[in-house]
Amino acid sequence: MSRRPTGSAPRVGLADRLARVALSRLAEPGDLRMNTLVTDLGPVAVHEHLTSQHDLHGLLDDVGQRLEALDPERELVQAEERGIRFVVPGDPEWPAGLDDLRSADPLHDRGGVPIGLWVRGPLRLDELAGGVAVVGSRSSTTYGESVARDIAARVSLTGLTAVSGAAFGIDQAAHRGALASGAPTAAVLACGADRSYPAAHSTLLDHIAAVGAVVSETAPGLPPTRIRFLSRNRLIAALTCGTVVVEAAARSGALNTANWAGRLHRVVMGVPGPVTSAPSQGVHQLLRSGAAALVTGGADVLELVGASGEHLVEEPRGPVRRRDRLSRRDQQVLDGVPVARAAPADSVARAAGLGLLEVQSALSRLHRAGLVEHGEEGWRLAALAHD
Repeated sequence: MSRRPTGSAPRVGLADRLARVALSRLAEPGDLRMNTLVTDLGPVAVHEHLTSQHDLHGLLDDVGQRLEALDPERELVQAEERGIRFVVPGDPEWPAGLDDLRSADPLHDRGGVPIGLWVRGPLRLDELAGGVAVVGSRSSTTYGESVARDIAARVSLTGLTAVSGAAFGIDQAAHRGALASGAPTAAVLACGADRSYPAAHSTLLDHIAAVGAVVSETAPGLPPTRIRFLSRNRLIAALTCGTVVVEAAARSGALNTANWAGRLHRVVMGVPGPVTSAPSQGVHQLLRSGAAALVTGGADVLELVGASGEHLVEEPRGPVRRRDRLSRRDQQVLDGVPVARAAPADSVARAAGLGLLEVQSALSRLHRAGLVEHGEEGWRLAALAHD
């Protein structure tokens, strides 16, 4: 079955869409002033105010010189020629999870519902609702990358989508894990969806765009900046139902994504690393503070993000041994039986702290079970009792 967007008629008017295209080019991703105004007044009204030279909370000073150069119709055509679509609120494909950003507290002066998202690839954004974000350090270890790949693959095999940011380290490992399972994945960028960042991941991003989705709030052609990374992180958290942090140093950007996930009331999870590992310090702080749930693999992640009763994980237990099936009294007698040198029943009774008659009965049962041996000198443990 094709995962390409359906050809149903858009629910958004052309004027609304073109206004959003223009504002997407004018505003920085996550600009609180712009996003709040668009939510409150609508994109057409905001665009008309600006083109009429009417200031709105200081926006005109920031965008005034660029207004005349805008051609949103041409921008849409050029994007389409590159295989990029512009998804906006009201489109059938619009992911409802992004609307939660409207009520989330801002972080680093970033926030709000995005004006629109530029998407390259066949995967529909509304299919990411039950997905899982897997994020972490760029300076990852072999251990961290292995865990990230396994989590993304396990999640993807259940039909959920693994989402990350296409960066070096944990991000690329998560994408590769999902792709290795034969499932699509989504990469959310801090630059235009037509650009490859980092450049070394151009082949990876092209492959993701062929089977999944490359997503950006930043208009096509624009490069990444630090503030755009911070804005991008809120989208990764909002697009999914849970975020897993695999390796994050004390000042890692992945912690910013986890922070956004917490603000959006998504499930926040962390994979512990060695206590001496600097790349895991940030994760350990999340776990220690109670901000994240500890997970050790894909099964734990699925249990936390799944519906009640789904993907339940059995508690780990050691193997059941023969003596585990014994009654407490028989176990007590067995503990009193010597290992090498045989002893009479009364000696076993003293060692076990029980009466002789009870011990004799117990020894008979243990003998039938093959756990003790009886000879001329008395009783001793059988080889099976050590299993």
